[in-house]
Amino acid sequence: MNKIHLLLILMLAFFNVSLAQQYQISGKITENSGEVIPFASVYVKNTAKGVSANADGVYKITLDKGNYTLVYKAIGFKTTERVISVNADLMVNEKLASESYTLKNVTIRPNAEDPAYEIIRQAIKNRKVHLNEVDEYSSNVYIKGLQKLVGAPKKFFGRDIQKTLDLDTNRKGILYLSESQSIFSFKRPNKIHEEMVSSKVSGRNNSFSFNKASDLIINFYENLLLEGTGLSSRSFVSPIADNALFYYRYKLLGTTEENGVTINKIEVIPRRTNDPVFRGIIYIADDSWRLMGTNLNLTEDAGINFVDTLNISQQFIKIDEVYMPSDIKFQFNGNVLGFKFEGYYVGIYSNYNIHPNFPKNYFTAEILKVTKAVNKKDSLYWMNIRPIPLTDEEKYDYKKKDSIALRKTSKHYLDSLEKENNEFGIGKMILTGYTINKRYEKKYISFDPIIRSVFYNTVEGLGLKYGITFRKNLEDRKSYSIRPEARYGFSNHVFTANLSGSYFYDPLKRASVGASFGTDIADLNPYGSMSLLSNSINTLLFERNLSKFYKKEFANINSTRELADGLQASASIDYSKNYTLQNTSNYKLRDLKDEEYTSNNPFTPTTETPLFPTYTSVSVSAGLTYTIGQKYITRPDGKFYQESKYPRFQLGYRKGLKGVLNSDVDYDLLSLEIYQERISAGLLGYTSFVIGAGKFLNNNAVFYPDSKHFRGNNSTISPTNLRKFRYLDFYQYSTDRQYAEAHLEHNFAGFFLNKVPLLRKLKLEEFVGINYLTQPAKRNYTEYYFGIQRLGFGISYGYAYDGSKKVEQGFRIAYGF
Repeated sequence: MNKIHLLLILMLAFFNVSLAQQYQISGKITENSGEVIPFASVYVKNTAKGVSANADGVYKITLDKGNYTLVYKAIGFKTTERVISVNADLMVNEKLASESYTLKNVTIRPNAEDPAYEIIRQAIKNRKVHLNEVDEYSSNVYIKGLQKLVGAPKKFFGRDIQKTLDLDTNRKGILYLSESQSIFSFKRPNKIHEEMVSSKVSGRNNSFSFNKASDLIINFYENLLLEGTGLSSRSFVSPIADNALFYYRYKLLGTTEENGVTINKIEVIPRRTNDPVFRGIIYIADDSWRLMGTNLNLTEDAGINFVDTLNISQQFIKIDEVYMPSDIKFQFNGNVLGFKFEGYYVGIYSNYNIHPNFPKNYFTAEILKVTKAVNKKDSLYWMNIRPIPLTDEEKYDYKKKDSIALRKTSKHYLDSLEKENNEFGIGKMILTGYTINKRYEKKYISFDPIIRSVFYNTVEGLGLKYGITFRKNLEDRKSYSIRPEARYGFSNHVFTANLSGSYFYDPLKRASVGASFGTDIADLNPYGSMSLLSNSINTLLFERNLSKFYKKEFANINSTRELADGLQASASIDYSKNYTLQNTSNYKLRDLKDEEYTSNNPFTPTTETPLFPTYTSVSVSAGLTYTIGQKYITRPDGKFYQESKYPRFQLGYRKGLKGVLNSDVDYDLLSLEIYQERISAGLLGYTSFVIGAGKFLNNNAVFYPDSKHFRGNNSTISPTNLRKFRYLDFYQYSTDRQYAEAHLEHNFAGFFLNKVPLLRKLKLEEFVGINYLTQPAKRNYTEYYFGIQRLGFGISYGYAYDGSKKVEQGFRIAYGF
């Protein structure tokens, strides 16, 4: 009897396998001339099942046994249907004829308005209807990204490019190739949730793709598009935006019939060359006035950064009575410093559900979840689910780089590789620092470059500050690091040394602990007045010793951890014994007639007097940072916050503990800061602001280093920082009482300069700003400034007022790199 049961089970299993038998239909899609049509769509009629051809025009689709109608579709070509009977693997090549758009039913008179304008007006009139007609949906999304070099210089900064980037003999090759499959959910107005199902990155078997379906969303029913993508500091106007007629001209190229629907092919043309607009073709259906496809370009004229041209093409598929994107493709090319590149990101949507009825609380702050298992899928899995076949170039790239990646995990390979990379060199040690990598053991030792360790100031004279950093990576992306550091001044003969360490123990909670102890020479302003290099240059060349220092013996324990989504907590305990210092050197490279070194006490510049007595400080600090509407991505290697559209609040408390370990300080400081960067103003750019206030609830014993300090600036050149005053003295206006400060800056993102011939080619961004400070010793201090910037480098001119009295004005140069 048992044998009979076993036989029945085997027969049923075989029967089920037979029923589940699927077949592969593949082929190449070309024009009538034989030219391939890249990324054409192929889908089963009356379903949402579909695939895309690859860059070589090759497609593959898997179907059960049965009869089907395949629909072949590509922008600019006539949609073709092919009836097939599937009972075995099939090779089905298809030729698509160029779409015939005619004007036979349209009469265009000289000087008359082009018929395209009325179609566009109807599309604008129905824009909001189509924008909001689908309240929610879910779908599967396959994303493929590729970036490759198509030309490069032989050498760059003395390095062989072919060898460094693993290119072919023509210095061409794929730099990045990645695929992912996700389940994507959306609910208006802006709720999203995505779960990555699978991920593959060429040459990085243990890595996770950074593909994100929400990055591919581009809805031309919105008025403004691509905001905050980094392509530009401003948004781009949709061809059917409410005010599109101000930015575009239109030309009807013809009409055609598709499944009983009249489709209008319309060329969109910028009215002004350098407006932030698209150029290309859109397809609009009669009667419904909905978009049926786009083939639009952004060029350098529109003000995009990093690439020369970006092409955005969309095709739509009918789901019930609405149309949803079947595929979206971003294709780009550019040339930076002789490196010619091109690439694309394409998304294929399938299995739409436009009535998902998401459960309550389905959408949370987590917009993308990536689990450990997503990169464990084998080649058979990818062959079955991949809706875009790999090209021969991509197959070779996977095979080559995955093989190398596997070999790189062996101890023998890593030891041989690191024997060369870890070779010591005097030039390397002086200019860039020396690093010992032990990748197999996941250990790294970095020695500071000597050129950045040598400095000069009037307190220490010629000095040397040198450190070594040891880092160890653990399982599950945990890590710890240790850094010893020593400093010696050859004029004051003071040697200091300290040791610091940190342990990053929970990537998903952004949690770490750290500690440090030893001695150090520190800036009187804990925010740092200038870098050692900048202060050395100002001191030696311009006879301006701007930075002031003190010595401390210290110990610190600190910790930070996320308490809830968007809520980060930090705490620390600090011990220090602090000593004043005096100038011991007056050496200078140039002796300027109208300049003299000042003392190390910023309040008595002509006389060396102690700023504070030697004292001991023990304090505790705690902080909470909360971001409204904080969104994040969860990956096995950590939690990654996304830029929020709402402000961030930071609450801080610091208490000086009198008597603990002979502590001399006694104070309580409570502070609150609100800030937000890049608040969109549409075509007018964006605004950023910081508002902070605080009060010493108790200031019984506050010494200067424990005061509330501000980010001042006495230098013409300084790093970019929104919280930084441009003309405020580094030290004069620190306080042990109450204060309020505000910083507001608006970047017009080229709104005005873009209209000036020649200047527009520089892609400069104009900005204006205001800084404000009030505290008992400095009431109503205000700075006004304006300037231009580009890619992190800016120059401005401004005025500083103490109340109504102008106290300073001049140029400032800022850098953010």
